[in-house]
Parts: sequence; structure tokens; C-alpha cells
Amino acid sequence: MRTSGETGRYGESVVCQYLQDNGFDILHTNWRNGRYELDIVAKKDGILHIIEVKTRKQGSLTSPESAMTRTKFKFLCKAAEFYVNFYRIDTDVQFDLASVTYTDNGYEIKYIPDVMSSVW
Repeated sequence: MRTSGETGRYGESVVCQYLQDNGFDILHTNWRNGRYELDIVAKKDGILHIIEVKTRKQGSLTSPESAMTRTKFKFLCKAAEFYVNFYRIDTDVQFDLASVTYTDNGYEIKYIPDVMSSVW
């Protein structure tokens, strides 16, 4: 049985591989600024993708997608704002969600692009 930290790291690692297989360049994983964190920052076709990864075991009480709340999105936007300013990025930014459900035999990834929009 995995701890919640191990579950999260597992989900992020399989999503990174998925993204690379689909033409994304991974710029950072687990980027932090104080209490703010971005799971995965990637770039594809000139767009900066801020990717929130939610991982759950099959049969969990809540789905990975339901963990993306408005409050979580506000924190994600703040972290993205720090990231964009720190690296002086001048490109479109998109917020995506990667939902990972795992079993003892494997995992399923649902990639949801442009899951929420932000007004900077």
C-alpha cells in the first residue's frame, strides 16, 4: 500500500511520461515558491501548460477530478503567477488537469486540457 506522498509522486511520474510521449517539453516538476507549488510545468506549441495532477486508487470515495476545487485553482493561479514572473515568461498560459486512477495492475490517465481559465 502506498502513502499519499508516494501515490502523488507515482501519478506525477506517469503523467510526465505521458506528456513527453505526446510532444510536451517538461520544464519543471514540483516547482515551489513558499507555500505554492506547481505539479508539472510543460511547454507545447508555444503554450505554457500548468498541469495539476490528481491521483487516486480505483474505488476511492472521490474521483481525482473532484479534487480540483475553486480554492485549489486560486492557489494554482497564484503559483503560476509567481512562476511566470520569476522566469519572465511572455506566452499564453493554460491550466490542465491530469487525472490518474491506479490499480494493482496499472493505471488510467485522463488528460483534461484548459480545465479552468484565469484572468491575470
